[in-house]
Amino acid sequence: MEKLETMPKTAKGSGIKILIGTGIAFIITLICLLAISIILTYTNVSENIITVSVIIISALSIFIGSIISAVNINKNGILNGSIVGAIYMITIYLLSSILVSGFSLNMQAIIMIAISILAGMIGGIIGVNFHK
Repeated sequence: MEKLETMPKTAKGSGIKILIGTGIAFIITLICLLAISIILTYTNVSENIITVSVIIISALSIFIGSIISAVNINKNGILNGSIVGAIYMITIYLLSSILVSGFSLNMQAIIMIAISILAGMIGGIIGVNFHK
């Protein structure tokens, strides 16, 4: 008896490529945050740059991850890019709520979510049009 699949192969492939793009975004984020922490540790750079650095690094990481996933999917760049941004942020906020006592969503978090999804959308648009 044939095995029935619940999702078309293209949807499964797109989902995997979105997860790969999100994973790449996390790897880029970790590398950049490590670099920022080394800079803060061994220089006289002010710790006031931490918040802005985290937002910029997250946005750029999502942007790059969305480009990579959209190039590989080659359609629906806005949707796929925004999904990369959303998965990234949901993961960050789930981990934060588990690991940080007293964690709550504030205006800074809402701005970061919006910037992340927007960066994903822009990256998705660029990624889809990369070959053209």
